[in-house]
Amino acid sequence: MESAVVASFLLLLCCQAAAAAAGATSSHRRPPPLTRHHASPLVRQRRHVTAGDDDVTTAVPAMVQYETRYYTQRLDHFNALPASYGTFQQRYLINDTFWAGKTSPIFLYAGNEGDIDLFTNNTGFMWESAPRFGAMLVFVEHRYYGESMPFGSKKKAFKDASTKGYLTVTQALADFTSFVLRLKSNLSAPAAPVVVFGGSYGGMLAVWMRLKYPHIVMGAVASSAPIRSFYHLTDPYAFYDRVTDDFKSESNNCYDVLRGSWAELDGLLATKNGSALLRRSFNMCNGSSVRDIPSLLESAMVNAAMTDYPTPSGFLAPLPGYPVREMCRAVDHPSSGNDTLAKVRDAMNVYYNSTGASPCLGGEEDGDPYGMYDGWNWQACTEMVLMTYGLSNRSIIQPPWPFNFTDVLDSCRNATGLPPRPFWLEAEFGGYDIGNVLKGSASNIIFFNGLRDPWSTGGVLKSISKSIIALVEPKGAHHVDLRFSSKDDPEWLKKVRAKETRIIARWLKQYYKDEAVSGPVWIPPN
Repeated sequence: MESAVVASFLLLLCCQAAAAAAGATSSHRRPPPLTRHHASPLVRQRRHVTAGDDDVTTAVPAMVQYETRYYTQRLDHFNALPASYGTFQQRYLINDTFWAGKTSPIFLYAGNEGDIDLFTNNTGFMWESAPRFGAMLVFVEHRYYGESMPFGSKKKAFKDASTKGYLTVTQALADFTSFVLRLKSNLSAPAAPVVVFGGSYGGMLAVWMRLKYPHIVMGAVASSAPIRSFYHLTDPYAFYDRVTDDFKSESNNCYDVLRGSWAELDGLLATKNGSALLRRSFNMCNGSSVRDIPSLLESAMVNAAMTDYPTPSGFLAPLPGYPVREMCRAVDHPSSGNDTLAKVRDAMNVYYNSTGASPCLGGEEDGDPYGMYDGWNWQACTEMVLMTYGLSNRSIIQPPWPFNFTDVLDSCRNATGLPPRPFWLEAEFGGYDIGNVLKGSASNIIFFNGLRDPWSTGGVLKSISKSIIALVEPKGAHHVDLRFSSKDDPEWLKKVRAKETRIIARWLKQYYKDEAVSGPVWIPPN
């Protein structure tokens, strides 16, 4: 199901840790310091809602059927201290309907930062590929998310740094590895090849699992995986510059209007009469704060750029196909007036009320329906310190926000009480000159990136070898390749999925040859 939620991957949206450290309050649209710093474009800091948005979903395809199970997972894989032997119940969802036998493949999804059912219901490419390959499907939940809580409960798991300290990338990857070994043992299927899939942060985990445990997973499909989005590897202004380029590519007037709207919004928010005008103009729901309007606008723009899918979707919100184009059409051809506020309101309605069912615009809700924020707030300030904080002079989101890495780290230290480790993942898995690193140490990885997606600025955009292949689509958005297919999909998207399918088939053919075992006969795509 494409749930109308603030999704995983997703995302940093309202930015800038620099102000958090400095205690800046110069902009009305900046969220509170801890939220601002911890949120990353991989996870929205707030769910933006409209009235009547309690259960906006699209139907789960009938083929999505699974059994929920639990695996007794070790707390700490890397120490022999007594506490390390603690355990917790790790949730996983499994479907063996298509599995053709003990040498048939296992398709493993590396759980992201949220409830595993969210990703299970949205990763259509795996569901549609499994029958072709005779594959078992397994979706494993990431520790500290969803129901997979160490120490018995979420409250205890996030009590303090001594309990949260077991939430690391390396522990999560070791979880997946331990799980796979036990699963194959229980199935008496030691020769079953495992292909790991993931999108966004899950895509990063898929790549790193293939690098760290090549004897466990024989290939990785990493969609929109920003493994280069770390300090000194990616321009910290690139994320928001890509959002800017998406809107500007649709209409220069749209860019000018939206870029100029921030000053007008901030000016109106500075006065009582101006705030009252905004409440009326944007039809704010009772109890909602008018001061949320700039943040709501920013979220709509970034999420629309990220999910600029060619067909209607409901992943972050019910959206039409190509939502950036539709937002710009609303600006260029407003239906409710020709002033800036009317144009901005019409653009926001594309994102927040495309169905026309919401009677008013809601504010920011502190709810966390998919269990993302506590865990990602910790990760984003300890290891996953991603470079998405800068707003350049040309950014469609204003005013400019100079990037200051020292302020980012100071803000993290203030939030967690611990010094962040922004270079650890690069040391653990490689980052600098990643092409040569992967060429000399890896194989069987697919990197997909759609260039409409602001996360592609931290992705691998060039093929590295015959088996480490970058599929780059100028019109693509955030892991669009992993979505369920549609009869209205454009030809370029059909070709991307067909290429991925053929590459996986090639990996498996070589695996069976090397292992001297027989595998199922796969059904090629049309």
